Amino acid sequence: MYDVIIIGSGLGGLVCANLLSKKGQKVLVLERQHQPGGCLQSYRRGSMMYDTGLHYVGGLAEGQPLHDIFKELGLLSLPWQRLDTDGFDRIMVGDREYRFAEGFENFVEALAKDFPEDKESLQQYVSLLQCTDEEWMQKTNAYDYLSGIVRNPLLLSVLSGACLKMELKRDTLPLFTFVHGNAPFIQSSWRLKGDGNLMVRRLIDNFTSQGGEIVCDAEVEELVEKDGMIRKAVCKNGQTYEARYFISDAHPSVTLSLVKESQLLKKVYRRRIDNLENTNGMFTAQLLLKPGEVPYFNYNEFLYDGLEAWDGRGYMVSCRVPEDGSAYARQIDILTPMNICECAAWTDTRCMRRGEEYLQFKAQKARQCIAVAERFLPGLHEHIQEVHTSTPLTYRDYNLTPDGSAYGIRKDAAAPLLTVLSPRTSIPNLLLTGQNLMLHGLHGVTMTAMYTTKEIID
Repeated sequence: MYDVIIIGSGLGGLVCANLLSKKGQKVLVLERQHQPGGCLQSYRRGSMMYDTGLHYVGGLAEGQPLHDIFKELGLLSLPWQRLDTDGFDRIMVGDREYRFAEGFENFVEALAKDFPEDKESLQQYVSLLQCTDEEWMQKTNAYDYLSGIVRNPLLLSVLSGACLKMELKRDTLPLFTFVHGNAPFIQSSWRLKGDGNLMVRRLIDNFTSQGGEIVCDAEVEELVEKDGMIRKAVCKNGQTYEARYFISDAHPSVTLSLVKESQLLKKVYRRRIDNLENTNGMFTAQLLLKPGEVPYFNYNEFLYDGLEAWDGRGYMVSCRVPEDGSAYARQIDILTPMNICECAAWTDTRCMRRGEEYLQFKAQKARQCIAVAERFLPGLHEHIQEVHTSTPLTYRDYNLTPDGSAYGIRKDAAAPLLTVLSPRTSIPNLLLTGQNLMLHGLHGVTMTAMYTTKEIID
């Protein structure tokens, strides 16, 4: 009998496991995959490791949002590398590049050189990023509000240009999501010198050293309710586990589907969760470069053809820190938003069994990404040794993410009470965590996990 069983070993599940076990709770994590970590994990191709979702982190310096909790989780001592303070993110609109400088005042001064007539708008913008009025921002449409303080459409596109870490949707995106997805990175931005498994291993080592347990290849197929509480988790391999509390790091719709029979989960509640829209997914081209040919760049490049940041057609180019201390990069990721509808022809297939046409589709998409990246890295295609790709279908199959969503359930400023979910469910001892509740991303999921654990311990 455990105090808490956690379903899923993504970041949300592992943070909950660490915080709860540290408080003396007997915790078990059940992971359906052979490898733990969710979108934090890395995969091997040949001799190289590739990340699935981790690219950079904001707000790790002392006094900033993630410093204290990362220190408590043992993550602060990992080999983090700070990105260029004079341009950690660089936005290329057409043929012109604009730089995001670290620190709110520096951020304003750097962009004011390109937009001298808009300095007041820039100052209003950074004041907004430091606002802490959560309720007001949840109910405010981001695009409408930003358009009111930033009248220059080019500047608005530039300020939104690093937002491939969220879904820029004009009619729904809450200002709260926009602010929390940008502010920590302006405070400080960091890359991990190594793959995402460094974080996964550290979290699991800390958790197990505190008495916690993790079981992989343990896919939960049912949560059994009795007398108004979840009593046990039944796995496909026949194993059964009991606990006082259950936390699910899976999508809420997936979680509710595990409760086959319930007196407390009403049909109207199930339908509401099932009918919530999910955000778009992502196409990623991961490039292995020939040794000693492409210099490492200590920043992220975001590319747009025109004033289209809010049209979802941008590209992010991110460079892996050379782990051997070399001045040359070996790995570059290129990401662009993709709706799962683009993969409709292969919806009923599974990974590694989608056929030749799907491989050709991905190869063509990768060539498109590489061509765009060559605007800032001329001749990139000549330096590529291997290309590995993923689509929303990849995330759907590996992480049970409906629609292969990159940012979880779509939040709507017009309906925050419906789209921003609480960790609580109708069943008192069944809790939720992860990117689908309040906020997504490393910062958002970590904060959400803290809210979830507070439902059990103070």
